[in-house]
Amino acid sequence: MSIELIVLDVDGTLTDGKITYTQNGDEIKSFCVKDGLAIASWIKLGKEVAIITGRSSSIVERRAKELGIKHFYQGIHNKQEILENLLKKLNLTMENVASAGDDLNDYKMLKASKLAFAPSNASLHIKAISDDVLSVSGGNGAIREMIEKLIVLENLEDEYLALWF
Repeated sequence: MSIELIVLDVDGTLTDGKITYTQNGDEIKSFCVKDGLAIASWIKLGKEVAIITGRSSSIVERRAKELGIKHFYQGIHNKQEILENLLKKLNLTMENVASAGDDLNDYKMLKASKLAFAPSNASLHIKAISDDVLSVSGGNGAIREMIEKLIVLENLEDEYLALWF
């Protein structure tokens, strides 16, 4: 079975895990444009992307919209439950899922997925259950690395490159 859906955590995976507050109480997060290009490319290949995050942030919602991510869930305590419901909606199984996360609240979701990826700075417990510990940390191209590995694994290199040539 092929990977049809990638599921992403945000803090520590799509970002470096730092949350900065301004004096006015505004929240600041930084996203890696390399991750964004890879995510947009994955979607252009006809694949699905979901964000399932424990925190709630209008910044993350904005980023999801910019990238065309249709499946966006925030403020989630039980990520695996949300993933199972999404799979029913998309008529997929865990065999079609690759997920990325960095911390203990991602554990059950990662463990249930066909393929689990962890940024290099993930919790030791997350690294231990991951199929692949990426060479870079969250927010620094980890998701791009994950997607490029999936592109090779799924034998989609020609289609992937054709998007840009």
